[in-house]
Amino acid sequence: MISMGRRLAAAFISGIAVAGTVYFATALAFFTANGAAAENLPAIAEYFLPMGAVLFVLYSLIAALEIHRYWFTAAVAGLALGIISAVGGTALGIAATGAELNAEAFTFILATLLGTNLIFVVVTTLAAVTVGRRVWNAVVAGAVQPTRLVAFVRPPSARLGEGELTHLDRVVVDADLADAQWEGYVAALRANGFETIEVAGADELADAVFIEDTVVIFGDVAVLTNPGAASRKPEVGAVRASVVSLGLELHEITEPGTLDGGDVLKVGSTVYVGRGGRTNADGIRQLRAIVSRLGYSLIAVPVEKVLHLKSGVTALPDGTVIGFAPLVDNGDLYDRFLAVPEAEGAAVVVLSDDAVLMSSSAPKTAALIEDLGYRVVTVDVTEFEKMEGCVTCLSVRVR
Repeated sequence: MISMGRRLAAAFISGIAVAGTVYFATALAFFTANGAAAENLPAIAEYFLPMGAVLFVLYSLIAALEIHRYWFTAAVAGLALGIISAVGGTALGIAATGAELNAEAFTFILATLLGTNLIFVVVTTLAAVTVGRRVWNAVVAGAVQPTRLVAFVRPPSARLGEGELTHLDRVVVDADLADAQWEGYVAALRANGFETIEVAGADELADAVFIEDTVVIFGDVAVLTNPGAASRKPEVGAVRASVVSLGLELHEITEPGTLDGGDVLKVGSTVYVGRGGRTNADGIRQLRAIVSRLGYSLIAVPVEKVLHLKSGVTALPDGTVIGFAPLVDNGDLYDRFLAVPEAEGAAVVVLSDDAVLMSSSAPKTAALIEDLGYRVVTVDVTEFEKMEGCVTCLSVRVR
């Protein structure tokens, strides 16, 4: 999806490209048609300059609105902009000389559409279909197809066992084993092509390893959350610095809204958001306002059986939502749902179009997913599962 910043940049650059192409092509045509006499250049350049300026403004506007997205809409828009820019630019040129814009002047201006300005209109139409769309696509390509795979991670706190619990009874967590399991998790990401960016650890923040809850990424847009548990709100600060360093466009969920990233599941252009104990209605409203501008639709899902939406369901690369049926709230809201045989098997991290990462605690689910033609990478995350965590909680991928 295309961020607003990327959209505006693409609109500006494609506007310059179209207006510049039309201006120079039209001026060159008239220069050649008039004997290629050097003394004619200033007059030709001055005549077409106002038209080029008007065209730049108007094309940038239609590009920002993506009216030019298809070749046929670009052709219609180009024809219309060519006529409007020719008329408006000629009128500006006449006004600049101090002449009155009366009925006689406008009759002259309209007549130029079948004469002097006809080539401007034709070239504008062609440039809108070719140059404008190609430049636009080149600028936005970085948002749609990132050149590298990046994942944010954060090492576990020595006080992991003191973290928040909602649905599970507290048991002893082996901090040393948790460290080793985290290292194995990060190694698995790296082995599958991800560059990991490590946010500085903080022993005073018991749940900080569950970095997924602090930020949600939509292409080159990062939404910093406002965690629902008071003890987790300080986790966001260090994550903010890492997000900014990567150059992502930044948005934030603010009070009274709360949002945990574990409640956000992206499936294609649909964003499912769990409304449970950590994410409230205002947080959902704020996120909806952000993602709707990026082309996503948001569906809110009431969650009661598990801590977060993604504690109950995640999605395979093809968009099929998977979950352990006894722990799934409102499964009928998903277009495609596949029940898995183990609770720990409900969580998968998409590594590529044909590979997922999941917990080694769910061998039956791993076999089921492999039988669907996917490559399954398993890691041991038992110490994090004791704290209502899973494989999705331990990283945030930029995608």
